[in-house]
Amino acid sequence: MNNTIKKKIDTTLKFVYSENNSLSVIFQNNELLMGVAGEFNKNLKELEKMTNSSLYSRGNSIMIKSDPQKNELIKNAIQFLTNQFINNGSIENKDLISSVDQFMIKEKVKNNNVTDIIKTPKKSIIPRSEKQKSYVRALRQSDIVISAGPAGTGKTFLAVAVGLTMLLEKKIERIILSRPAVEAGERLGFLPGDMKEKVDPYLRPLYDSLYDLFDFEKIQRMIEIGDIEIAPLAFMRGRTLKNSFAILDEAQNATDTQIKMFLTRIGENSKIVVNGDPTQIDLPNKSMSGLVRSKELLGHLNEISVVDFDHSDVVRHPLVSKIVKAYSKND
Repeated sequence: MNNTIKKKIDTTLKFVYSENNSLSVIFQNNELLMGVAGEFNKNLKELEKMTNSSLYSRGNSIMIKSDPQKNELIKNAIQFLTNQFINNGSIENKDLISSVDQFMIKEKVKNNNVTDIIKTPKKSIIPRSEKQKSYVRALRQSDIVISAGPAGTGKTFLAVAVGLTMLLEKKIERIILSRPAVEAGERLGFLPGDMKEKVDPYLRPLYDSLYDLFDFEKIQRMIEIGDIEIAPLAFMRGRTLKNSFAILDEAQNATDTQIKMFLTRIGENSKIVVNGDPTQIDLPNKSMSGLVRSKELLGHLNEISVVDFDHSDVVRHPLVSKIVKAYSKND
């Protein structure tokens, strides 16, 4: 956390320890207190459930009543949520999860390296596990990044966020987002409309990531003028990508030949990111998937970073991590 934000929190919050194992967090700003506590104290109730502790909102303070170690945990969580509200004007459920997960506990929030934070027009994105931090650094430093792991680990979202910041900082000229048009046995011919209308449903998660990071109208404008291009993987053949940040999402549904084709599109001042979940292959023959093979063949090259996520890196609803873990054990 940078010093400017730290000063904001220090001058806004005051911590009072009592002998009965309680800790009061006193807010000098009532609007900030309401933002952290949430409507009808919904954020505090969620923190209570997640930490199995007792929280009370009294006047201009939040009182934490638990054992000393857990009090410090929740204190750090409230500091993190305060920072999120100051930066973004709102607190989302995923922020509550991040505020108490093991990464934030160990890092005590304040130790988070400011260079790992991705600042987009709508919000500041903070990597929520050591693996996510490594991934963000790889996205910034390596020419090619190949990542694999379960849904909800931030593979697509973080890549889109880094690409968008590079575009806005004019380090690249365009972002290219691509996916194989393969989903659970469906085929393009079964969908109504022209090619764009057929393809858009497959690319919807990429649109969602963009809209979560930047204004809808501005994203639409950038798509119209070609600063952001969203296209199925089949449209990439024969191209050379210069001054670009290209992301291939759902790469577990790309064949070995298709991934090779995508990777060899790289041109001057470009980055390529290949993301996928090897447990969610929708190809008719699962052995056709080229994601795992690309990691094995290319992982030794210095210019290429390989990042493997697991259930501990999931940042969606806490149940997602448990579901992924249960399926992994069964597999």
